Amino acid sequence: MRSCDTLAMWFDTHCHLDSENCPDGPDAVLARARAAGVQYFVCIGVGSERSAREATALAAAQPGVFASVGVHPHDAASYDSAYRAAVEELIRAPRVVAVGEAGLDYHYDHSPRALQREVFAEMIALARRERKPLVIHTRSAAQETLELLETEHASDVGGVIHCFSEDREFAARALDLNFDLSFSGIVTFKTALAVQEVARWAPLERILVETDSPYLAPVPLRGKRCEPAYVLHTATQIARLRSAELSDICRATTANAARRFGVDLESEAFVVNN
Repeated sequence: MRSCDTLAMWFDTHCHLDSENCPDGPDAVLARARAAGVQYFVCIGVGSERSAREATALAAAQPGVFASVGVHPHDAASYDSAYRAAVEELIRAPRVVAVGEAGLDYHYDHSPRALQREVFAEMIALARRERKPLVIHTRSAAQETLELLETEHASDVGGVIHCFSEDREFAARALDLNFDLSFSGIVTFKTALAVQEVARWAPLERILVETDSPYLAPVPLRGKRCEPAYVLHTATQIARLRSAELSDICRATTANAARRFGVDLESEAFVVNN
C-alpha cells in the first residue's frame, strides 16, 4: 500500500524507535516505512535518558528523521536532576524539533497527579523558553490538560495533540490554543465514533497523521506491533471520512507537519526503496 508523490511523502509525526520499543532496530523499520512511501518521522525520546539520547542520535544520523524530547507523565516521578539536565541539553540539538510527549495521564496514574501537573508545567515552560512546539499526551484528563495549556500560556508555541482521542469540544479548544490534531490508528477503530467525527470535521490544514508505533496498530493490522509504514491505513480512513482523495490528505498532512515542526523537507536527502 503506497500513495503520494515525491514532493509530499507521508510524515509519521509520532513514533518510538528507541531500542526498547524497536527490537529489530530502527534501520529495518525505517526501510519498510520508506518502501511504503513514508519518508519523514518524528522519533519520540521519552521514558528515560537513554531513550532521549537514542532518539536524538537517530535524528542526527538518518535523513528525514527528527526528534522530540521530553518527560512523559508516566515518568514524572522519576524525573530527577540528572534526567532534567539531559532533557535540557538534548532539547537544544539541531534536529530536535519539539518538546514531549508531555502531559497528563489519569488513566494509569503511574506518577502522582500533582507531580504530573508540576512536570507538565515545567515542560511547557521549557518549550516556551526554547521556542519549540509541544507534543501533548492526555488520557482521562481532558479538562485538566486544557486548563494547564491555558494557564501556562502554551499557545505561545503551540504544538500537537498527539494520538487524538477526545471529542469535538476538546478539539475546538485545542485548535484555539494553537494545537494541531494528530490522528493515530484509533481513528480506524469501529468504536471510535467521537474521534472519527473530529477527523471528518477538523480543518484540513490543522490535522496530522501518526502511528505512535509500536502501539495502536490500525485496522486491519490490530494485534500486530505497529510501525511507521502503517500510517497509510490511518490516512486512508481519514480520506474516507472526509470523502477526500488520499493524495490530498498526504500533501496536506505532510505540509502541516513541516510547518508545525519548522522543518524544510526539500532539504532532506532521501532514497525511496521501490
